[in-house]
Amino acid sequence: MNSVTDPHSSTHAAPPPAAASAQPLILIVEDERKLAELLADYMHAAGYATHIVGDGRDVDAALAAHAPALMLLDLMLPGKDGIAVCRDVRATCDVPIVMVTARVEEIDRLLGLELGADDYICKPFSPREVVARVRAILRRTRAVQEPVREARLVIDDERHRVTLDGHEVALTPVEFRLLRLLASHPGRVYSRARLLEDLYADHRVVTDRTVDSHVKNLRKKLEAVSPAEALVHSVYGLGYKIEL
Repeated sequence: MNSVTDPHSSTHAAPPPAAASAQPLILIVEDERKLAELLADYMHAAGYATHIVGDGRDVDAALAAHAPALMLLDLMLPGKDGIAVCRDVRATCDVPIVMVTARVEEIDRLLGLELGADDYICKPFSPREVVARVRAILRRTRAVQEPVREARLVIDDERHRVTLDGHEVALTPVEFRLLRLLASHPGRVYSRARLLEDLYADHRVVTDRTVDSHVKNLRKKLEAVSPAEALVHSVYGLGYKIEL
């Protein structure tokens, strides 16, 4: 069963040690208790353990105590809002974060992704959709953690060398930095502004279309090696991501 940290109650019950060790644990940060427990029920049915936190100020302690595989993070929280929580968590660890919120404005969506959220789900939502998103992100996370010898894309910073499916891909320095950033978190969407910030450390004045041009060239070079699939994807209104 899930354990609950409720801002309106001092009750706190830890999950059974055996379940926590055998199943990936999902940290649910949500102050609407009924919604949190509904998500927990669906996560349990899908084979995950859970821990519920109802106050943003309790997230750090929960991360330290439970080492979750993924965090479902509500944007509107008492004590410390989800934006601040996401920013602080990203400064210290790479746990996947899925933002769950009723704030659907484009600036909130972009801000959440800019801060390092791996996905973004708007209320109202289907709990089954949340489970599907969680599974997809954890699948990608496990793939990234596999030994390098199993990776189809290998980026060698020291030699400035990229291989895809065993074939070398010749990239310019800017294309190399672009690929390295996208591949650091497969599936995560990066806005043009975020990509520009990483590609041009000297803060020269360039336009968003400059990124589009670099992405186009990078796609051509990757597809020359793997013509049957597109690895770099456009996400309308948001930016770009890579799927490996």
